[in-house]
Amino acid sequence: MDHRAMVRLSKRMSLALRHEPARFGLAPDRAGWVPVDDLLAALRIDRVDLDAVVAGNDKQRFAVERGADGAERIRANQGHSIPVDLGLTPSAPPARLYHGTSRVALDSIRATGLHRAGRHHVHLSPDVATARRVGARRAGELVVLTVDAAAMARDGHAFYRSANGVWLTDAVPARYLAD
Repeated sequence: MDHRAMVRLSKRMSLALRHEPARFGLAPDRAGWVPVDDLLAALRIDRVDLDAVVAGNDKQRFAVERGADGAERIRANQGHSIPVDLGLTPSAPPARLYHGTSRVALDSIRATGLHRAGRHHVHLSPDVATARRVGARRAGELVVLTVDAAAMARDGHAFYRSANGVWLTDAVPARYLAD
């Protein structure tokens, strides 16, 4: 599968698993899992293509595992706008985390901080390179913000680390941000 086809399929899988499963006739369980066979049928794709996207996605957006019933299932690691319980437990973050965004959003972020919008959490990167890669998806000039995660944690903000290494929190107040 070429890169463009992989990106297109990854976006469809994200839509089906993170945002609009009902549109595809899918019914995720409480933790966001759906049977792999159901996703293959809903998207009309084969297992080879699904495996290529899961293995080849640079952000490791998806997880596949065998459920207690022996059937394989898949879910998105984070970024859901539908109710899911990812089973995340609070973790002590590194001293600094990073968030890539566009310069046009900077004034608003400086005034009000980072908010989860329609998702469950704000997504933060463990390093500048990852934040740049994530932020590059946004239009306009890229800016990488530094989050004083150590101070946030000391002040009682909870952090979670998803299966693919993305750090999650409910919000980042502006006072913890530097650019």
